[in-house]
Amino acid sequence: MRAERVYSVLLVSAAEKMNTRLAAFFSGGGFEPVTVVDSVAKAQRRLLNREYDLVIVNSPLPDDFGKKLAVDVVTESGGVSLLLVKSDMYDEISSSMIPRGVMVAKRPLEDSVIDQLLNIMCSVCERLKGIRKKTMSLEDKMEEIRLVNRAKWALIKSCHMTEEDAHRYIQKQAMDLCLSKKETAENILRTYG
Repeated sequence: MRAERVYSVLLVSAAEKMNTRLAAFFSGGGFEPVTVVDSVAKAQRRLLNREYDLVIVNSPLPDDFGKKLAVDVVTESGGVSLLLVKSDMYDEISSSMIPRGVMVAKRPLEDSVIDQLLNIMCSVCERLKGIRKKTMSLEDKMEEIRLVNRAKWALIKSCHMTEEDAHRYIQKQAMDLCLSKKETAENILRTYG
């Protein structure tokens, strides 16, 4: 699955040993670019300039634990975030992070678990992309409906048509001129709006 798609990764970790281990998984393909920073402040600056598909926060970090960063990734950028925590903190942290959409895993991690987590993160990323695409499509459709309704009211007001006649007029114009209803509505609004 990962070979077919490419995922951008932000690794927020001050632990060189973990960074080296994860680098082996990222170099296998499917991850590009991979950016590694060693503090929350540096991660926040990176996130201002671009969005990342996957963000892995290896806590704690020198300037912060990293929980807020992991939540911000999910809520503000729409990425998938994974918070790595010490084993003895897992239950407490996962109970507050999982309901907020943040994946949590306890260290130490075996290689097979890292591979599974990356696969799960990529899967969630694909699901989120599909949801965003559907949302954008619905927003486009709602915008078209709003424009057509405004065009109808412009025709009703300026041409003294009934709503039914205005609707038929827009449909006929769209068919006759080989335009979408949205384009037809925009033309009407330029003329009568």
